[in-house]
Amino acid sequence: MVVLLVGVLLVVVGGCVCVVWAQRGGPRWVRVVARLTLGAGELLRASEKRRRGLNRSGGGDA
Repeated sequence: MVVLLVGVLLVVVGGCVCVVWAQRGGPRWVRVVARLTLGAGELLRASEKRRRGLNRSGGGDA
């Protein structure tokens, strides 16, 4: 379990490094990884908004 979490953390940090490197004009593969990282972030953000919307309309628990 810990190994999996460390692996996920390394992937996330690596993606962030690629985003910064791509902004500074890195090689093509870095720009591809940066686009994938930013796209994954957008998907997570959109799913969180949808989840909050469903919770808000569900009932008066808040």
